[in-house]
Amino acid sequence: MLGARLLGVTVFRIGEAAELLGVSADTVRRWVDAGRLAAGRDEHGHRVIAGADLAGFVRSQAVDGEERSEESSARNRLRGIVTAVVKDTVMAQVDIQAGPFRVVSLMSREAVDALDLEVGSVAVAVIKSTTVVVERSAPAGGRGRASA
Repeated sequence: MLGARLLGVTVFRIGEAAELLGVSADTVRRWVDAGRLAAGRDEHGHRVIAGADLAGFVRSQAVDGEERSEESSARNRLRGIVTAVVKDTVMAQVDIQAGPFRVVSLMSREAVDALDLEVGSVAVAVIKSTTVVVERSAPAGGRGRASA
């Protein structure tokens, strides 16, 4: 189960935290051992990370590593590698793999050429949206949404 509750607090085991962060469990263990990420122990002696602590850690990492333009109100930036570019005479589709996320952008061919985007280029998808749909993830092994 992803994100178990321990004494009323959502906690994640090392492997679960690693999956959420897109890193290895060994990386999370090193962060905990180095004191960069707080962890406790559950009733079975397994190391667990409180959800609030994990969220704070992720927030601090995003702010430290974020490439921000001082002239933009957009705050959602996903750095990744260009995996596909399909161009026609006017428009282009650019696929970026940013960690576990695939981002597809439709833009003018002129913009793709000006940015010199090609497969293997590093690019940052900057996202600003007035609508963001948030769904709660079903626990691992769960059956999805419950019926009302």
